[in-house]
Amino acid sequence: MSTPQRPSTAPDRRTLIADTAIDLVAAVGLRGLTHRAVDSAAALPAGSTSYYFRTRTALIGACYRRLAELDLADLDGDAPAPASDRDAAAGALGALLHRWLTAGRTRQLARFELSLEAARNTELEAELHQAGLGARARAAAILSALGAERPQESAELLAAWTDGLLYDRLAGALARSRPSPDPAELTDTARRMIDAALADS
Repeated sequence: MSTPQRPSTAPDRRTLIADTAIDLVAAVGLRGLTHRAVDSAAALPAGSTSYYFRTRTALIGACYRRLAELDLADLDGDAPAPASDRDAAAGALGALLHRWLTAGRTRQLARFELSLEAARNTELEAELHQAGLGARARAAAILSALGAERPQESAELLAAWTDGLLYDRLAGALARSRPSPDPAELTDTARRMIDAALADS
């Protein structure tokens, strides 16, 4: 098999590959994540994915980085400017949760599955750790503006609760029997999470 020629839009091709790999993981699990499957799903010439990401570990690392990029884009779009207003912060977090449970459902399912891989592959631990720093930094800045004395610790709690809620609603034992995500309920839940994170600090 000949090596594909480097296209002129390498960053776009890398993004396409990462997005396709994320969709594949969400649809069929990690067992279906192969270079050949990504090439096929992305309608790329055979060998394209392995040209950019030589190993499966490298491909999964690209998924972590792309997931972090997309999550930060969502956070920057929904998060209020740092201000001492818990209602605004709860509204933004509630809207974010609703997006991730609906339009962003596929991405979150892939994120959970890909995260588990880092627990089994030490080569991926640093990639996953780095991918999680940005969102926690954003959360810490908002919580600091809301009066947290230890904003980094509070952000760690808020991130853990957010992940727990997403997992429960998307893949937990009662996920299939729950009603459709309700923005008002999620905003109320977000407010309680923020209040608890600030109380702990």
